[in-house]
Amino acid sequence: MDYGVGVLVMVVGILVSIALHEVGHMVPAKRFGVRVSQYMVGFGPTLWSRTRGETEYGIKAIPLGGYVRLVGMYPPPDAVGNPPVRGWAGQMIQDAREQSAQEIRPGEDHRAFYRLSTPKKLVVMLGGPVMNLVIAAVLLTVVLVGIGVPGWSTTVGSVSDCVVPADSEARECGADDPVAPAAAAGVQVGDRLVAFRGEPVTSWAALQDAIRGTGAEPVPLVVDRDGEQLTLSITPLVTERPVIGPDDGPVLDADGRITTEPVGFLGVGPTPELISQPVTEVPALLGTYVVRTVGVVANLPSRIADVAQAAFGTAPRDPEGLIGVVGVSRVAGEVTAADEGVFGLAGEAFDLLSLVASLNIALFVFNLIPILPLDGGHIAGALYEGARRQLARVRGLPRPRPADIARMAPLTLGMAVVFLGLGALLVYADLVRPVTLPG
Repeated sequence: MDYGVGVLVMVVGILVSIALHEVGHMVPAKRFGVRVSQYMVGFGPTLWSRTRGETEYGIKAIPLGGYVRLVGMYPPPDAVGNPPVRGWAGQMIQDAREQSAQEIRPGEDHRAFYRLSTPKKLVVMLGGPVMNLVIAAVLLTVVLVGIGVPGWSTTVGSVSDCVVPADSEARECGADDPVAPAAAAGVQVGDRLVAFRGEPVTSWAALQDAIRGTGAEPVPLVVDRDGEQLTLSITPLVTERPVIGPDDGPVLDADGRITTEPVGFLGVGPTPELISQPVTEVPALLGTYVVRTVGVVANLPSRIADVAQAAFGTAPRDPEGLIGVVGVSRVAGEVTAADEGVFGLAGEAFDLLSLVASLNIALFVFNLIPILPLDGGHIAGALYEGARRQLARVRGLPRPRPADIARMAPLTLGMAVVFLGLGALLVYADLVRPVTLPG
């Protein structure tokens, strides 16, 4: 595939993710009776819209987000006791209350969002982030179960000609190097290993363990060659090989030298393949992605500083740091523009779907930050309101007024400016100092 295909796939993935996020808000809101006046994908000028029932559905010019307009998000002034207006901040808060009240049609105050109970508000506001989490879970299921993860098959991909000492830097066989047992036994590239020492070969890792535990005596090796099973007699060579640690890398001693141990050796290498995983592996991988993303968000100020230093200075761009829509699209383009690797189109699909899944997990975590205008800010407001009501009920006090979250309007405006600035910084950094694929 070419570069443009990868970018197109990512843009479509982003737009669909945004659209479904807003569906996650809209569907429960409508079900609870809230009037939804607009459902929009994107910001800025409207490119297309159509009104169905009482909702206008449309697409806007800037595909960097979306929104659903829920009528009555802020309680009107009379619902919160007509508090006095003081200063520019008080006027902004009052304007937010009055604008929200103007959206409520006569006789439809019961359909305003602020009238919902706390559990219903939570369902509506959590609907968007949870939708992104569901999308990520579905995509990771397709990746793990449908495509598979890179691994090693039981098909021989290489056969060593000789045995080179573990501490040697030589890349070619010397006159004194013994012939590798697999080559001496007649093992060929493309053979599928069926059984070793009378035990079925279930995986390459299991075969490695069996080989390393053998001595220097002849053992039977059954291979499948072009549909025919052959039994070969092979004598493993006991030689010093590196000790492999939990990270699958060699273990080093105190002086930094590779630690070795005497183990059996055949001289065969596997063929890489995509191995389908059980669906039970999906929750663990999803959890790993979420925890990793939470770590990034928790260190957001330092991550933003790193991006700024890379964009305006000489610091390298952190491939594990923040990346914007432009950067993600560029990476997707590089994935499809690169020469097809050993896994071909399946490998490219693996990378692209994983990128879209990661994006949805980022949307899930980021939107749960408890500040307005993010969903997490409305969730925090609903929890605060619910806590006040429960406390009043326990103490036998009258039901308190709705939480006046319009008081957060100045902060909401400030955070909107911050998010716009962050978006602009990421776009600039992705253009002048982009994150690129290794190699």
